Amino acid sequence: MEDKKDRLPTKSFLPILSKQHHDIGHIKKVQIGKFLMDVWYVAPYPEEYSRLETLYVCEFCLKYMKSRYIAKRHKVKCPMKYPPGNEIYRDGQLSVFEVDGKKNKMYCQNLCLLAKMFLDHKTLYYDVEPFLFYILTEANQAGCQFVGYFSKEKKSLLNYNLSCIMTLPSYQRNGYGQFLIDFSKKKTNWPIGYLLSKREGKTGSPEKPLSDLGLLSYRKYWINSIKKFLKEHPARTSIEEISKETCITVNDIIATLEYNRMLRKNKQGQYEIIMNEKNDQPIRNYVKSELLIWVPYLVTKQGGTGTLKKPRESKFIEYGVSKMLDLRKG
Repeated sequence: MEDKKDRLPTKSFLPILSKQHHDIGHIKKVQIGKFLMDVWYVAPYPEEYSRLETLYVCEFCLKYMKSRYIAKRHKVKCPMKYPPGNEIYRDGQLSVFEVDGKKNKMYCQNLCLLAKMFLDHKTLYYDVEPFLFYILTEANQAGCQFVGYFSKEKKSLLNYNLSCIMTLPSYQRNGYGQFLIDFSKKKTNWPIGYLLSKREGKTGSPEKPLSDLGLLSYRKYWINSIKKFLKEHPARTSIEEISKETCITVNDIIATLEYNRMLRKNKQGQYEIIMNEKNDQPIRNYVKSELLIWVPYLVTKQGGTGTLKKPRESKFIEYGVSKMLDLRKG
């Protein structure tokens, strides 16, 4: 049975948000592709759009529009069928694209405005150039539809490996949030960990404060990763060793163990980790590290926008969307 503390806050928040939206006249619903979703938080769209009851957003380029008619016309003419970046991961119908905020400023600004509708603590909207965005999509005959994303700074002084993370409500409860967390920090030879952080050769932590849903997702991910490590390493270990193997920071490990009541002090005054099998959850392998085609982003000494070790081309650009979809059928 699901624990009350792990329930999604969607339903309990919506009545309050609906009243707020009614009082200040902001967007109440957003239509993205075939999905019509309730808006959770106020997003700073231009005034002429903020007064609308429903906002229409293109599922490919994320352009926002005033009416269903305009959205239908745009769908016919929209030149984009996938995010404007490099495809760095593909597994069946799922793909992840790396999008540079400097090279694709308009797309990333539209993405941040959309994300604010579902993230309480998000403050970044227009200053997107210092960030990389990792877009998760699901392919069908129309193209690669937006599912969710996470962002990270090109150069983080505090070693944050994730700034924001969001999955559209229409795709939640499908494991996509865990997939994005797993993708942000995965180890190459261990089925659960942090992918990009391991490729960069460092541990990391998400930028704080996390949204309510983000905190729930991370707590679930962290405890699953820790429990998996402990099961595979039953001999005496340390928190530092867990951190080294999972790329989760020591502070996040301690906080997770304390939250799950898995840390206690023995008679000798030393701390012990307790395995609690009662509320154990099955651990899934979210990301297949062998499918990642990616090299770390390098920032110049002058603090510029950065350079890549080697050029990368999107598989979509090489094969075309229609051929790519045919390949996925096979």
